[in-house]
Amino acid sequence: MSGAPRPKDRPWLMRTYAGHSTAEASNELYRRNLAKGQTGLSVAFDLPTQTGYDPDHVLARGEVGRVGVPVSHLGDMRRLFQEIPLERMNTSMTINATAMWLLALYQVVAEEHGADVATLQGTTQNDIVKEYLSRGTHVFPPGPSLRLTTDMIAYTVHHIPKWNPINICSYHLQEAGATPVQEIAYAMATAISVLDAVFASGQVPEDRKGDVVARISFFVNAGVRFIEEMCKMRAFGRVWDRITRERYGIENPKHRRFRYGVQVNSLGLTEAQPENNVQRIVLEMLAVTLSKDARARAVQLPAWNEALGLPRPWDQQWSLRIQQVLAHESDLLEYDDIFEGSRVIETKVAALVEEAEAEIERIQEMGGAMAAVESGYLKAQLVASHAERRARIEAGEEKIVGVNCYQSTEPNPLTADLDTAIMTVDPQNEARVVSALHAWRERREEGPAQEALAALRKAAAGTENLMPATLRCARAGVTTGEWAWALRDVFGEFRAPTGVGGAPVAVAAEAGSPLAAVREKVGKTAAELGGGRLRLLVGKPGLDGHSNGAEQIAVRARDAGFEVVYQGIRLTPEQIVAAAVAEDVHCVGLSILSGSHAELVPDVLERLRGAGAGDIPVIVGGIIPAADAAALRAAGVAAVFTPKDFGITEIIGRIVDEIRAANTLPPLEVPV
Repeated sequence: MSGAPRPKDRPWLMRTYAGHSTAEASNELYRRNLAKGQTGLSVAFDLPTQTGYDPDHVLARGEVGRVGVPVSHLGDMRRLFQEIPLERMNTSMTINATAMWLLALYQVVAEEHGADVATLQGTTQNDIVKEYLSRGTHVFPPGPSLRLTTDMIAYTVHHIPKWNPINICSYHLQEAGATPVQEIAYAMATAISVLDAVFASGQVPEDRKGDVVARISFFVNAGVRFIEEMCKMRAFGRVWDRITRERYGIENPKHRRFRYGVQVNSLGLTEAQPENNVQRIVLEMLAVTLSKDARARAVQLPAWNEALGLPRPWDQQWSLRIQQVLAHESDLLEYDDIFEGSRVIETKVAALVEEAEAEIERIQEMGGAMAAVESGYLKAQLVASHAERRARIEAGEEKIVGVNCYQSTEPNPLTADLDTAIMTVDPQNEARVVSALHAWRERREEGPAQEALAALRKAAAGTENLMPATLRCARAGVTTGEWAWALRDVFGEFRAPTGVGGAPVAVAAEAGSPLAAVREKVGKTAAELGGGRLRLLVGKPGLDGHSNGAEQIAVRARDAGFEVVYQGIRLTPEQIVAAAVAEDVHCVGLSILSGSHAELVPDVLERLRGAGAGDIPVIVGGIIPAADAAALRAAGVAAVFTPKDFGITEIIGRIVDEIRAANTLPPLEVPV
């Protein structure tokens, strides 16, 4: 009868994003998660691996094994997947600039397992555009980066046909401030750039264009506004269907299907009252599972305590169980699309499609996604959108429970002992990983390794597909850093636009407003100190590319009257101190979300003292556990800000207070 339950739809792939410390420790974690009912793997690589550095490089200091697993060579990849049947596994690898390298290592290990590589299933993220815009693990300029992506796609279509060679990733765009319209438009503009490049390369015959399109997948974000997010997913599917049909002539509906995986919004999780994150995660998951016609085929959920630090295995298990309860206990999978025919949903979807297509057209008129990256347009738009949202939160127009409303709370038993509420990485781990790397280099045959690197450089300087030369490097024992440096020698490196200079004012400094009060403090302090405006250096030491917070501080400080020095991401402590001294700044602000603060911040402090600038106050912001914050203050840091400090204008006011204290000026009683 009408509305009767139908045969159950199959559940989506269930994953947790995992990896830390060493290949051995991560392998143990993967096998435990699979035993708990996880149906796919999602590999988190550490920042040196993501950005093409070996663990012994100066920029890798403090970053090894922190936000993922270090994979420096074939031996690490062997240990990472030991006793895991790759021919039966669906493996997602969150890797971009070095994606070709990690796929080559994965293929070689699968061959050693005896697997037929044509049967391998999984995904490499491999979306470099969003790295330029939001995540910051890019290495090479846009042109060569697009070539690496193109070569990988062409190779997998011919040799690993079940693999998804790219996961066009709007996830980080939302975290960088993208509205639903921008998320759709920027992801689709990226897809157009990639497909145009693949088809223009001549590596795929005309009759296989559908096979290329069919293997393009997407990775999206789902925020807590779950009705809007669900409509966004339906809009994504419609826009993709039109582009693939009209622009590329793909007739087979199966080839045109919008295929996506999802992780719900990690940066939307709160440090304040973190127990509220559980219901946020559930609501966000509903956005990508409720609608059968726009349902994700793979889901990974963050843990409730990710705003506090690195989740423990138990925390990740909780997130896996959330998925399993919805899939196996509820009746969700028994029905056709429950939103079909809804006037409200259809109106919202149509509006998103119309606005997104207009923005896609605007980007195409600029020359496409790559041109819009290089011009700084896309980054400036994201910084502006993020600044507007932060302003709404600070004004109370956008409510976040436990943060800017309903802040009173009972003691939380989950965080009664903060030191045990998260997992910590052994500080001695890095030294062990570096030692193992040196041992690997000593044991390998140096001749074949150097010959393979020479062949890679030659291929990069020409036009041939780079995957065969990369596979040769993998088999010869070349390291991640060596592979990347060989390509740097040919392609060069790229520093992406910061978007700060082009961001409009998001918070008005009207008389009587909090920003006006801070501007007054800034002006009075600058006048008392002499020498023009107050100068703030915003620094991103190490390899952490999450620059959203640093950019928002830089924009608000600019609007408050500071002269802001912000050189972007990936700086050494030595470079930051040199800039602080050269620019004669009044304060240094460091932003670190990767967990490397314990190594890098004391280094900056020591170098400032050595340069005779130890009186410059240093403030730090990031995901910093309470015990670490206390240690940083004891080492000489003037102030530590974490995600619970959501009031950016208030933070700028605090920076002025620290500048006054460092210069023995009396407190300035200007209400903020």
